[in-house]
Amino acid sequence: MTYILIFLTAAVSIACFNNRTLFERLALTPYVMIRKRQWERIVTHGFVHADYTHLIVNMFVLWSFGTYVQRIFAMRHQAGIGMNGDMSFLLLYFGGMVAAALYDVIERRDNPYYSSIGASGAVSAVVFASIFYNPLGKILLMGVIPIPGILFGALYLAYESYAARRGGGNINHHAHIFGSIFGFLFPMLTGGLSQFHLFLHGLGF
Repeated sequence: MTYILIFLTAAVSIACFNNRTLFERLALTPYVMIRKRQWERIVTHGFVHADYTHLIVNMFVLWSFGTYVQRIFAMRHQAGIGMNGDMSFLLLYFGGMVAAALYDVIERRDNPYYSSIGASGAVSAVVFASIFYNPLGKILLMGVIPIPGILFGALYLAYESYAARRGGGNINHHAHIFGSIFGFLFPMLTGGLSQFHLFLHGLGF
């Protein structure tokens, strides 16, 4: 499923690079989405990227963490826990995408000039689901320094919160924050208290 999402995202993004009309039709533009009732934009924006760098970074992170989370979901299903692994992964990915967009839909609904694109919110959900299942597993900070996933997650959210308050730039920090929170909560939302116990066990308690 991870590879299918990467392929579809790459195909749509590349098509949009050369087609501004398609780009604008798929982007998350709350002002237009609400007034024209184009609710599909809350999902389609995740398949559009600004350029090849934006696309490659998101898809590399999705590949890095998505395959791991998929294996976890598959093993849980084989053990009689939760739903089909592919279905769980799709709910995580698209749930993260929607959760990441809700802030903009509410806060930017009266701004006709605001739009957002990219799979960062959904990818953040996948990363934080992996942290939930393996909180002490190593993640490379700045792509270089290996630190426990739970520490990486805390630092990541702290930075994104600071950057969101500071404002400026073209990065949607709120999407990163809410996508990450959704991804971390998703295992508990779908597995209940037993999944929280699994997280504590991963921390050594």
